Amino acid sequence: MALKIALAGIGKIARDQHIPAIAASPDWELAATVSRHASVDGVPSYDDFTAMLAARPDIEVVSLCMPPVPRFDYARAAIAAGRHVMLEKPPGATLSECHALEAMARQAGVSIYATWHSREAAMVSTAKTWLAGKRLESLVVTWKEDVRKWHPGQTWIWQAGGLGVFDPGINALSIVTEILPDPIHVTASDLFIPENCETPIAAHIAFAHPYGAKVSAEFDFRKEGDQFWNIEITTAEGSLVLSEGGAALAIDGVVQSATAAGAALTGEYPRLYANMARLVRAGGVDMDLAPMAHVADAFVLGRRIPVEPFIE
Repeated sequence: MALKIALAGIGKIARDQHIPAIAASPDWELAATVSRHASVDGVPSYDDFTAMLAARPDIEVVSLCMPPVPRFDYARAAIAAGRHVMLEKPPGATLSECHALEAMARQAGVSIYATWHSREAAMVSTAKTWLAGKRLESLVVTWKEDVRKWHPGQTWIWQAGGLGVFDPGINALSIVTEILPDPIHVTASDLFIPENCETPIAAHIAFAHPYGAKVSAEFDFRKEGDQFWNIEITTAEGSLVLSEGGAALAIDGVVQSATAAGAALTGEYPRLYANMARLVRAGGVDMDLAPMAHVADAFVLGRRIPVEPFIE
């Protein structure tokens, strides 16, 4: 029997990814939406989350797709009402609130899932398997995209808690923390912050690796033309390049798989929802916060560098 789910926050990511993934899955029935400004044809809609929870005790799961800052209050209300919770990335605005939500969910006996959609990209698991047991020499992340194309009108991303360029950058970090066999940590970061914004438009990060490998990341929201979502890895036993956000892979220069430009998200959200269905039915919790810890450390250690104002 399909699980009934409510989708809260009907913005671009919900329409582009969540709604199609739910509609295509036998595990789920989209039973309600919550938004002050949008709805989905044929689906009961609410403009108040608390009212939806009270009116629909039949809905077992809530998927939260609004920006990270208000998400905690929604998740807390859902858990208090005995509902399982699925969190769009990043799972919250701070690490502390995410730890609090996990504790609440465990106490209430409900599932909670901090999703990292890029971990579900087509070639990430293959890269992880190839790296196992190899000696890392270097890893370079290059994540450059045009914010005007991918986040049009999303003013919240430039406000405190919105993460700025780390909103896509955290996707790269979710892959890195998934595929590397050894943990890394941030040692330095440069944050390039527009004069009229509170969050960075670009960032350079250096990491420490336990065996001395050179690890770095470069994120930039100002890239016009070709877009880059690449992770280049060199080991003592060979090299690997993940591109298209993890959807394409080359090992020692030999292409293992390729995905057309712009199609990197294909399959990621269906796999997230399959994961959530299994988690709910098993009564499990998945709140891995490793990617978010790196972002928090980059902000703590970050050298703020003012740049020209961002005008959309």
